[in-house]
Amino acid sequence: MRVALGQINTTVGDIAGNLAIITRMARVASERRAELAVFPELSITGYPPRDLVEKRSFPDRSEAGLCQLAEDTKDLPLAIVVGYVGRSQESTGKQATNSAAILQGGRIMLRQTKMLLPTYDVFDEGRNFVPGRQQSIWALGTENLALTICEDSWNDKLFWTHRLYSRDPVDELMQQGASLLVSINASPYHMGKRELRREMFRSMAQRHRVPAIMVNQVGGNDQVVFDGSSFAMDADGNVIASAASFREDLIVVDTAARSGDEREDLANETEAVYEALVLGTRDYIRKCGFSRVLIGLSGGIDSSLTAVVAVDAVGRENVRGVAMPGPYSSDHSVRDAKEMAERLGIQFDIIPITPAYDEMLATLRPVFEGRAPDVAEENVQARLRGLTLMSLSNKFGAMVLTTGNKSEIAVGYCTLYGDMCGGLAVISDVPKTMVYELSRIANQRHAGAIPEFVFKKPPSAELRPDQKDSDSLPPYDVLDAILRLYVEDMRSPAEIAEELNVTLDLVKDVARKVDRNEYKRQQAAPGLKVTSKAFGIGRRFPIAQRYFEG
Repeated sequence: MRVALGQINTTVGDIAGNLAIITRMARVASERRAELAVFPELSITGYPPRDLVEKRSFPDRSEAGLCQLAEDTKDLPLAIVVGYVGRSQESTGKQATNSAAILQGGRIMLRQTKMLLPTYDVFDEGRNFVPGRQQSIWALGTENLALTICEDSWNDKLFWTHRLYSRDPVDELMQQGASLLVSINASPYHMGKRELRREMFRSMAQRHRVPAIMVNQVGGNDQVVFDGSSFAMDADGNVIASAASFREDLIVVDTAARSGDEREDLANETEAVYEALVLGTRDYIRKCGFSRVLIGLSGGIDSSLTAVVAVDAVGRENVRGVAMPGPYSSDHSVRDAKEMAERLGIQFDIIPITPAYDEMLATLRPVFEGRAPDVAEENVQARLRGLTLMSLSNKFGAMVLTTGNKSEIAVGYCTLYGDMCGGLAVISDVPKTMVYELSRIANQRHAGAIPEFVFKKPPSAELRPDQKDSDSLPPYDVLDAILRLYVEDMRSPAEIAEELNVTLDLVKDVARKVDRNEYKRQQAAPGLKVTSKAFGIGRRFPIAQRYFEG
């Protein structure tokens, strides 16, 4: 069978726009003689719709969109698999379902509802949807199709050592005589996820001795980035067709001939992270209705990387960098920021905050009298920079991109209403050590836009004389190793200290900083997820709590 894998970038709630993409891709699939065109999970509504499904009109509009798609493609000599939000027929519970349909000749031939509703990490489908109760295969030509929706294919008992669900929808469909597995997905990216998908589907294909089709969404929606990376496998688990990562694509596979289109992929996972940041930034800005961005340029590595990603996301003509030197800013900070802006070809402004800082200290002096200068005065500078950027944002209609990395945000080395001001935290899930790796990739793509001195100078917030990050934090290679084990792997301080051969007191100090700064992170701009556990919707810890392992 010739199957087209339609890897598309949808916008949540833009049913008309999503239908236009699906229809266009279906016609291309037909021109390429496909007998079946497959599109991602909830492709009509976009994923994740979250609480939009609680609006009574939402499932109705989704159903109307499904019927419209059937009508608009009735002249095509192929069947179409598409995801949509359905209305539950249950007498109790939620009103919506996460469903898929097979369309052919203007008719809806099969409806299938997702059975396993994930509630871990960034997922909260149990909150929004009613699970399916039963499923069936569908015959197309000589094939019996087993149609599954994302999580329904992620519970193979021979692959996972600890399964989350008792049912295995794929196994149940295979027992009905399925000869081809088709899985539609909205599977978000994180490092290592692309290979994990292939290993999992390889296990299922080999176990059931059937070819497998995996179609995944691509694009950024809020904090999650979908990488696409769709593929087809033969019954031996060999990849016989593969789509690109991080861009829309349509590929065709012939399951009988065991061959199909194969796109070049990003073997280097750091390059994949870079592409994820660019795609997530571009889609967040575009889908939120913005076109231009503002970045506070400090001359440091974090703001430099953010600026290069922004240029790749929206174009240099839409990026504006602003240096805001204060009383403790070094000469090289402004110099490096200006040099990078010139190399990138972006607009650059210098707006000193020292006069406003002096005036603010004078205003506060009667109230602060008798108290030594401390973090309060330091943070006035950061907040004046936030005020400056947000004022420019209001005046010119540009979104502010924050520049804090995961290491800093984890331990609270950031200022609320200061450097945390903005609409999107581009690198908030990127550890500091990886910031340097990504910046090397940025320089390869932009002819050394980030000056070499930026890589070599000690990181500093420059809020007091001769300040360095190392005054308050351990070396970043040590800090990042601790944070990975504590935040992503949920390891205890004692386990971390033993594994990394560092003192328990150091690990406890880092862990306490992480726990105490939850209140900051929950007020931060949304960030793009690229690791297995990002701060934000995928990590839901209470703010007011006193539990500590240690």
